[in-house]
Formats: sequence, structure tokens, C-alpha cells
Amino acid sequence: MGIKAALPRYELYLYSAVLAAALIWAGSWISEASSENVNRKAFKESVKPGWHYFGRKMDVADFEWMMWFSTFRNHILFALMGHVVFAKIFTLLAPKIGIDGCKHRSLIFAVYGCLAVLITMGWTFMALVLSHCVVLYSFALVKKKWLIFAAGLTTLASIKLEPYNSWQEALVTGSFDLQDILFYGGCGFSIMRCTSFALENCERKDGNYTFSDLLRYNFYLPFFFFGPIMTFDRFHAQVNNTQLTRKERELWNITTKALQHLGVILVVDVFFHYLYILTIPSDMKLVSKLTDWSLAGLAYSNLVYDWVKAAVMFGVINTVATLDHLDPPQPPKCITMLYVFSETHFDRGINDWLCKYVYDYIGGDHDKIFKELLATICTFAITTLWLGPCQLVYIWSFFNCFGLNFELWVAKLFSIPPFSTIEGLMGEGMSRRIRGVFNAANFWTIVLYNVLALNSLEFAKLVGRRLIFKGFPLSTLSVLLVTYCGVQLVKERERQQALLDDPEPVKAVDGGKEKAE
Repeated sequence: MGIKAALPRYELYLYSAVLAAALIWAGSWISEASSENVNRKAFKESVKPGWHYFGRKMDVADFEWMMWFSTFRNHILFALMGHVVFAKIFTLLAPKIGIDGCKHRSLIFAVYGCLAVLITMGWTFMALVLSHCVVLYSFALVKKKWLIFAAGLTTLASIKLEPYNSWQEALVTGSFDLQDILFYGGCGFSIMRCTSFALENCERKDGNYTFSDLLRYNFYLPFFFFGPIMTFDRFHAQVNNTQLTRKERELWNITTKALQHLGVILVVDVFFHYLYILTIPSDMKLVSKLTDWSLAGLAYSNLVYDWVKAAVMFGVINTVATLDHLDPPQPPKCITMLYVFSETHFDRGINDWLCKYVYDYIGGDHDKIFKELLATICTFAITTLWLGPCQLVYIWSFFNCFGLNFELWVAKLFSIPPFSTIEGLMGEGMSRRIRGVFNAANFWTIVLYNVLALNSLEFAKLVGRRLIFKGFPLSTLSVLLVTYCGVQLVKERERQQALLDDPEPVKAVDGGKEKAE
């Protein structure tokens, strides 16, 4: 059935009321658990003094968030602002010395990026990154995709697997809190960018891209350490565009987004003083005493927080990139809006890279079962290497790979008689409701499969047991009911967007192409 199938307005109001009440109810349980256990011994390391005047302590369990918006906030902002100021000064001075600033701006970005990396990490790290660039550029000249993939993945494995990663890390002298993150982030993203460059060079019919093109691409500072990854074809086309004009109200929109990010940071700070959603899952003794609703709220809120973190961190970087007249990968889709595995990702840059070079390349139109299976296995194999092979990542990759394929199997099954015939006899509204039931169950498989990567396998197993087995039928059905309400509201938002994008009546869609709603 089409995405434009509508439901009565009063029904949607009811869904909204049920969802709001459930979120408030679950949030109250988490807030109560946070306040009553703030002085637990297990909380000592991750709950620190916060608002002194309000007598509130703060959840500081996420080092990455604290690094970005507390501990090293000024250093990161100084580096990004320096990038903007450096580029602006060059733009103003370039015409006076007879240089086309628009034409050579990628070079200026790379010069500042190289200087920033060199000053921050030292010459040995710089030499290591350049060696990765040289190796992969050499393979790019061969123009054999399988050879490039072999070289790229081998290079990536060298910083993910022992003892090779320890040996390379030992080359970087000095010691400071950010060194590990900057080392693995800088090397990892650099290798992925170099591989993208090499693969795009294979597609070039006349000649080769230059080593200078690779350096300009790789050492663009806003993307260097933390991503997101922008594939070389997109970056090269945009950064070499000499027609630098702003759309109407573009600067206003950039400013508005920057203020929105600031507002979200403040909201997260408030939540961290009242809801210890990151610390509680680490204390399994406390978690085992919580209600089923608290566990469901904890699992859901951890995924929402991870999306918020990615959206804000990438949003800050994207703001700088937009000022440079680039169109960077957008933040990931919120977990609340997801009910299918095919749209689940937490880093749109990595997702775009994998889809372009692996998933779509092997899977084609994604309607053949065996091609889809091969495409997903290859995609998650590379993802496993990217995340760092370990038991938790293996489990995460297996279940998400299975979930993606299972969706296709179910879609294929229900596209043949008698299921397709039965659905054809239903009204569009009823079809949407029935699909919503399956989507609600699918939503919680997405939550459970991904929360184990954010928290722990033990926490994910406990949530699964409580919601599926011990809590059946009351907790299980009530959580699914609330999730069903949320899914229908998401579908309504998609329906309204579809009407805006295409106000014409929906045309018949080929069975194999229809999105699993």
C-alpha cells in the first residue's frame, strides 16, 4: 500500500497522547532511580559534581561528549575557528597578490589542515598518515578495484589489529588525553578517504587525479579527525567550484542551525543532571531492580542520546563546512524515526561510503535475495573492521546483518499470494495499521541489536529477557502498543512529507521496489 494512506485525525491524536504519557511515565522512573542512587559506590567514577547551587550531580560517563563540550571544547573551537579565519584572510589577500582565491581555496584548506595536524600530533604522525596516502595513491594508479580494496582494508587492519596498531601508535611521541582518539580517528578516516580517492580514480577515463588532489581532500581539517567522510567525487566537485554564491537566507539558516546546536547542548546538559541514562546501565545490580518500563526507557533513551550526540558533533563540523561552500553529509536519522533496518545508521558519512562502494555496488537494486545477502555480509565485514574486531562488534554485526536480510525475506514473502491478495482486499488505512504492528516489533529489534554496542551485552540481554519473556504479556504488549503509536506518528509525518514532495495521486508501484512500511 502507498505511503500516502491516511488515518483519521482523532486516531492520531490518541496515538500522540498515549506516546507522550508513556515517555513521561518512563522518564519519571529513570529520574527517580537517578535521584535515589546518586551516591552509590558504582556511580563514583561517572557521576561528578555538577550544579552546586541546585545540589545536582552530573552524569559524565560519556568521554566523547565531555571532550567536545567541556574538557577540550576551547581547543576544538579554536582549531575550527582558525580554519575559518585562515581561509577568510587568504580570500581577502589573494586578489592583491594576483591569485584566484576561489580556484585555490582547496590548497589553502589543505595547508592549514597540514599545519594543524603537524602541530597537534607531531611529525611522526604526519609521516605515518602521508605513508598511508602514498601507498594507496600508488594502488590508485593501477586502477584495479579489487586491488585497491585489498590495499585499503589491509591498511585499515594495520591500525585496528594487534600488534600492528600498537607499533604504529608507539611512533607518535608525546602524551595527552586526546592522543588515542586523534590517532585512531585521524588514521582511520584518512585511510577511508584515500580508498575513496583510489576508487574514484578508477572511474576516471582520462588520466589520473594528482597526489595534490589527494592531499587537498585528505587534509581538510574539519573532517580530518572526527569525520564525517565525504566521498572524493563529491568533495572534489564542490571544493573546485569557483561560482561561490550563497542562496537566499543561507547565512541566516547557518546561524539558526548553530544556535539550535547550542540549545541542544544546553538541553543535554540539563538532562545529564537529572537522568543518569549512561551510568545506570553500567550497574547491573541496580538495573536488575528497575521496572520493565524503566529498562525500556533506558534502552530507548541511550539510542536517542547517541543520535543527539552524532547530530550535534557532526552538526558543528557541518556548520564550518557549509561556511566553506560545501554540502557535507547530513546528521543521521533519529532512532525515533526508524522502523526498518535499511535506514538504520549512526554515521551518514560512513553509511554513504559503504553504500556507494560496497552495498549498492554488489546488491544492485536490492531485490535479489542472494545478492542482498552477499552485499550485506561484505558491508558488515568492512564495518566490523572499521569499528575494531571484538566479540561485541561481531554480535552487533551479525544481528544487524540478519535484520537487514530478514526484512527483505519478509517483504518477498508478503508480496506473493495469498498475502498480497489479502492485503489488496484491505483498505489502505487497515493495511497501514497492520504494517505498523510489524514495524513496532521491528523497532525493538533495532533497539536491542544496537543498544548492546552502546552499553553492554549483559544490559541488552537483561532488557530482552524482561521485555520479551519475564514481562509477557503485560509489559511486552504495553511497550509494543506505545511503540505502535510512535510508528504511526512517524508514518504520518512521512505521509505529509510525501504529499508536499508529490501532491499528485500515487501511481502504482512495482512490488519489488516498494518500501517496507
